[in-house]
Amino acid sequence: MQKEDLLLEQPYIKNDQVAVKDWVKQTISTVGENIKVERFVRFNLGEGLEKKSQDFAAEVAAQTSAKPVPTPVKEQAVVAEAKETEQKEETGAGMMDCKKALAETGGDLEKAQEYLRKKGLSTPDKKSSRLAAEGRIGSYIHDSCIGVLIEVNCETDFVGRSEKFKELVDNLAMQRGDILSKPENIRERIVEGRVSKRLGELALLEQPFIKDDSVLAKDLVKQTVAALGENIKVRRFVRFTLGETAESETTAAA
Repeated sequence: MQKEDLLLEQPYIKNDQVAVKDWVKQTISTVGENIKVERFVRFNLGEGLEKKSQDFAAEVAAQTSAKPVPTPVKEQAVVAEAKETEQKEETGAGMMDCKKALAETGGDLEKAQEYLRKKGLSTPDKKSSRLAAEGRIGSYIHDSCIGVLIEVNCETDFVGRSEKFKELVDNLAMQRGDILSKPENIRERIVEGRVSKRLGELALLEQPFIKDDSVLAKDLVKQTVAALGENIKVRRFVRFTLGETAESETTAAA
């Protein structure tokens, strides 16, 4: 049984005494035209991705119960150097910038990272290897003729719920809904569903941002990475155009 048939056989969510297929038949009788469920897709956030498992309560308890132990001067120097190295590897900033950031924040790594981010010295590309399995699923409907569903991942649900991240996802969904700026041959291949996964990713991230054509969509993602301090990945998206053939597949970003 196809997934469309499984949908139609379910009880209608607003009235479980009626099956979805019966609701469709009632609508056919009302409007006087044939109605067919052509296709649909469902995304579950982070499905298929390994997520971090952390006991935050235990972590906080351990941090609050830990007592600082005086450190000899030589050991302090070694610790400071290790922190600077870790900070450099984590952010991609220069060693002198890391030294200054740690000095300004009393040796606190997280505060130092925040300091570097605000100064624009933290490199977004350094975060690209970090696990991103949280995030948000966004959608965009244009004039009931074009529909887009997109999944964008970040590292924590806290950032995934933030307004800045939500704005990014909404903008990328709208970006994917706009094909007017693409060359005609690329537009046709996308609409017909024959575009490759890699080309589909490039068609989204390499095109000028719909609200500011002086930057590319991928630069918008990098700016948000720098602002929020987390790795961000455009994982997958699907675009439906009313009446097109049902051959197109969900595009997964590499």
